[in-house]
Amino acid sequence: MTSEAADPDVVASAAALVGTAASVVVLTGAGISTDAGIPDFRGPNGVWTRNPGAERMATLRNYLEEADVRRAAWRSRLDSPVWGAVPTPAHYALVELERSGRLHTLVTQNTDGLHGLAGSSPERVVEVHGTAHVCVCWTCGHRQPTLRVLERVRAGEEDPRCRRPTASVNGASRRGDAELCGGILKTATVSFGQSLDPDDIERAQMAVASAQLLLAVGTTLEVQPIAGIVPLARHLSKAVVIVNGSPTACDDLADVVVRGPISDVLPRLLG
Repeated sequence: MTSEAADPDVVASAAALVGTAASVVVLTGAGISTDAGIPDFRGPNGVWTRNPGAERMATLRNYLEEADVRRAAWRSRLDSPVWGAVPTPAHYALVELERSGRLHTLVTQNTDGLHGLAGSSPERVVEVHGTAHVCVCWTCGHRQPTLRVLERVRAGEEDPRCRRPTASVNGASRRGDAELCGGILKTATVSFGQSLDPDDIERAQMAVASAQLLLAVGTTLEVQPIAGIVPLARHLSKAVVIVNGSPTACDDLADVVVRGPISDVLPRLLG
């Protein structure tokens, strides 16, 4: 479903407010990437709306305990639109905000890596829900590119395991026979039942405390604890602008709410 065109007067009001801020914290959600072909989760065409079973694959306990869930998850990763996605005009608009010297921190709930691909500086980006581009072993912690593991899935491994050599308890390593870890592999994304990195949350909160304005883009602001930075900004008397295609849980806390297509609105708002 495509959002209706944004009210030009509302966009102008938001642009004026953002334009006066010397330091801006940006929070982005799935809505900024839908124009890149990556569906959101809870929208009319969202992943969990179309396939409620997909939520099971995103639940940590199910993923770790059920081989069938892992196999289904790996099959779904093969066809993920993330691998071929390119940044949208909205992503590039945020790069320009950074180049202007006014971007304090870019906090994203997305795991698609499009902010980095667009050119946002890694030191400015906080990926609070992790990244789909890296896989981590649940046993030894070894990290590797997800695409490398997907090559093994395409070759026939339905439930790939960690191949990192480990010291053997039975002496095999002394014979030169490398024993492999064999741990469960999972993308470095935060699943249901998995805690967010407290350092990331603290960094986001500290950024809001230091900046003059919070700009929330493409997020329903329903997922805690990161959505809590909006009421925090209001509590600290910071300006708040929300840009989204549909109502959010924090619209009543914003100075300006812009409703419209994000790829169209954000370049106009930040231009």
